[in-house]
Amino acid sequence: MKERLLVLEDGSVYKGIAFGSDRYRIGELIFQTGMSGYQEIISDLSYYGQIVMMTYPAIGGCGINRDDFESMDPQIFGFVVKEFCEYPSNFRSHMTLSAFMEQKGIPGIADIDTREITRKLRENGTMKAVMADIDADVEHLIKQLKEAKLPEDGVQKVSTQKPYPIPSRGRKVVMIDLGTKFGLIRELNKRGCDLVVMPYDTTAKEILSLSCDGVVVSNGPGTPDQITETVETIRALMDHVVILGCGLGHQVVAKACGADIEKMKFGHHGNSTPIRSLEKNKVEFAATNHTYAVKEESLSGTGLKVTHRALNDDVIEGLRHETKKIISVEFNPEAACGADDMMYIFDEFIEMMDKGGKQHA
Repeated sequence: MKERLLVLEDGSVYKGIAFGSDRYRIGELIFQTGMSGYQEIISDLSYYGQIVMMTYPAIGGCGINRDDFESMDPQIFGFVVKEFCEYPSNFRSHMTLSAFMEQKGIPGIADIDTREITRKLRENGTMKAVMADIDADVEHLIKQLKEAKLPEDGVQKVSTQKPYPIPSRGRKVVMIDLGTKFGLIRELNKRGCDLVVMPYDTTAKEILSLSCDGVVVSNGPGTPDQITETVETIRALMDHVVILGCGLGHQVVAKACGADIEKMKFGHHGNSTPIRSLEKNKVEFAATNHTYAVKEESLSGTGLKVTHRALNDDVIEGLRHETKKIISVEFNPEAACGADDMMYIFDEFIEMMDKGGKQHA
């Protein structure tokens, strides 16, 4: 089998087995703790610019099926696993993971010590990395890694270029697409929302012209500092419609209210993260995927109160505005893939619209 290298910016070099594509790109190496759902993980646009390493050792056994995509154009820069299954066995499978990754330009590497690398990232934080052919000039690659800047155009790359409708007969909802997952759209569809998906740089005037009942700011890659247009749009909408932010959308909402965002050491990337609901006084589980979080001390004077915290490290995972019809969550309430304890967030959003959220300027 063909061999391949994984090179980290600290000078670490790991030799493993190649699968997928030969399209090598420098990305941010992160670890994902999910035991299943690799198809959803690979196709989650929030991973744009990142090389995803799975901590669960055996990946690929279910192959790729037609139903479990979260986007049709995956944007991860690489996939790292301990053990890769070349011959899947699942009744829904129609393609191997390697064949899919080759088709989509995603390089993979297997048969390396993912536990060692995970410990390294937990101790030192995420770092830049790149895959390479076995005979590559490693010293040159390390120099490139140290000098490289991680991409900051993630939302611009993954957001829809033109508005498009997903019609229904229920409440009119505009989704600002920062890299939305199909699961988010699916949960709004289930609740009868008449959905219009719009680009990240849509203005408040354009949104209000649709006479919508609510606005959803989707998940996506990067930070709000890279999409100031979206932050300004939400700031202008706050007094006029009900707003729900998810993932990056949560950070955009916080930023629009005056809070700050900070980078975490290694982030939360998992399918069953324990989250403490302060309002329900209950621990629930949710899928998480974020490397940035709302800065605690910046909440003063924003009108935002914390509704959810990560149980393991107390990071803010949910916010509610005290006077405006705004809620936001850092986790993925649509549970694709992962625990579905948090589906009630969508019902709360619907209830807020039913109580009369439309207030035109």
